[in-house]
Amino acid sequence: MAPDPHDFLAVDAQLSAEERDVRDTVRKFANEELAPNVADWYESGDLPTELAKRFGELGLFGMHLSGYGCAGTSAVSYGIACRELEAIDSGLRSFVSVQGSLAMYAIHRWGSEEQRTEWLPKMAAGEAIGCFGLTEPDSGSDPGSMRTRARKDGSDWVLDGTKMWITNGTLAAVAVVWAQTEDGIRGFLVPAGTPGFSARAIHSKLSLRASVTAELVLEGVRLPESAVLPGATGLRGPLSCLNEARFGILWGVAGAARACYAAALDYSSTREQFGRPLAGFQLTQRKIADMLVAVNQANLLALHLGRLKDAEQLQPQQVSFGKMANVSAALEVARTARTVLGANGITLEYPVMRHAANLETVLTYEGTEEVHALTLGAAATGISAFR
Repeated sequence: MAPDPHDFLAVDAQLSAEERDVRDTVRKFANEELAPNVADWYESGDLPTELAKRFGELGLFGMHLSGYGCAGTSAVSYGIACRELEAIDSGLRSFVSVQGSLAMYAIHRWGSEEQRTEWLPKMAAGEAIGCFGLTEPDSGSDPGSMRTRARKDGSDWVLDGTKMWITNGTLAAVAVVWAQTEDGIRGFLVPAGTPGFSARAIHSKLSLRASVTAELVLEGVRLPESAVLPGATGLRGPLSCLNEARFGILWGVAGAARACYAAALDYSSTREQFGRPLAGFQLTQRKIADMLVAVNQANLLALHLGRLKDAEQLQPQQVSFGKMANVSAALEVARTARTVLGANGITLEYPVMRHAANLETVLTYEGTEEVHALTLGAAATGISAFR
């Protein structure tokens, strides 16, 4: 039997029955409820808030976390869900990643029992959205240089600063905000509506348009001691959350690559030029072959890292390997697929240019390609080149 052109190395044959169930459930939901609408959402530059309840009903929010209404699935199952969502659009996977791997994970890993009990069940159900305030206008790859400050005032904390490029910012019922204190960087839970706290939508984006992005402004925001995440001091807290999100990304982009490859394969098989399908030309077949290899390698890498994570053996440097390699591969697949589709490739009728534009953002966020390259360089040589 010839290999399946859509799963050439039979990667999904390595999945357990439970993992295949997750794949089939999320893929069905994505194809039936998300795919028919995503081009309109992308063009309008928005994402319907009612999607939160649907994601919650499916158990997608914080699905790899245990307790507090979370599904408690394996890391591989979470990765598969990210893959199927990003096969539709990176913005949809970002919505789930920020909620579960950044905001919910921060509370689950570093929060108090009272904070977990108050927020996690509502967030898992999609009844409350969270966001993650780390990046600032002048502090991206170097979060240690953040300017947001939190100072003690009696028994309270007072926060001042600005966070930038915050996914879900204007939708959030609670923001996980990281700030400098006298004792190092600390995390704070800032409920929406707290005096002095505001979220302003960022418009005119040319990428990740089916996603809500905001600027968070904190002007004398007063919080009680109970708002502090007690388990996190220093960069260890926020960086652990980023590592969780990067794991979802390295799976998600494999889905984006798969979607672009599938679009190019289908188009080249039906579009005729010079009296034959595009797929019959040698140069086109080389492009198809290159994409086929990249997509299958990305899926193999994602599955391998997922198995390591489930065995509690996955290291942050290995996550950097996956994020760097798979995003780069997915972006190259998207660009190649666009050339196969020609002028049709730049329209929203096909997913390719939308994925290509989105992947330019994914290449940058949760650690730029350069940062991950330096992480791998330091891991291989034992010498840090960051400073």
